[in-house]
Amino acid sequence: MDCGLHDRVFIVTAASGGLGLAGARALVAEGARTVLVARRRDALEETVAELGADRATALAADLSEADTAQRAVEAALGAWGRLDGALVSVGGPPKGTVTGTTDAQWLGAFDSVFLAAVRIARAVLGANGAARLGFVLSVSAKMPLADMAPSNGLRPGLAMLVKQLSDEIAPAGGRAVGLMPGNIATGRMIDLLGHEPTAEDARRAGIPMGRLGTPAEFGAVAAFLLSDAASYLTGCLVPVDGGMLRGL
Repeated sequence: MDCGLHDRVFIVTAASGGLGLAGARALVAEGARTVLVARRRDALEETVAELGADRATALAADLSEADTAQRAVEAALGAWGRLDGALVSVGGPPKGTVTGTTDAQWLGAFDSVFLAAVRIARAVLGANGAARLGFVLSVSAKMPLADMAPSNGLRPGLAMLVKQLSDEIAPAGGRAVGLMPGNIATGRMIDLLGHEPTAEDARRAGIPMGRLGTPAEFGAVAAFLLSDAASYLTGCLVPVDGGMLRGL
């Protein structure tokens, strides 16, 4: 399938590893160009070397800083002369209970998970009102995850924001979608588990496919949703979870 991504330009945040990196790899594999945003300059430089300087450029910056979003847009326009959208991944907030999470931790999670995503969307749409935006959420947008109160509190709100944003930008040709990864075998997931994923981990998580997903499987879905092949999809939340979500 020709997804129509050749030479399209996307900002990819949290691109130094995990789901952001997986999305960037999939976009480049389909012919897109990318601006990779993350804090770890060394990791970004390695990724640019892997993807090729003709397909990727890097911005080492913290998404919690107010000017990072606009700097990413300027990097895209400066490097490639256009901007077609963004894959907005913001990493995961720390584990915690509802009452055990402090005010400072709640505010930090809001800034890094919610507000950072809003800033990227606002900056990208300021440059291209017909942009495609993919927001990396979590299955916690639809069901609570144990000991993940900040994620459980913030992801549903961001999911509803995707719905409203899709309404706002549709008249100009823009699209906004949310991705809900379940248990994907990223470095963060392995850290949370404390070991390499096993079939028993999948069973405990209630994954019918009996295994954790791979970053590449997630990346392929992300690239498709941002592509011309998904041109009639907007305002939707797409689970990438091996059947983990049980509700409609």
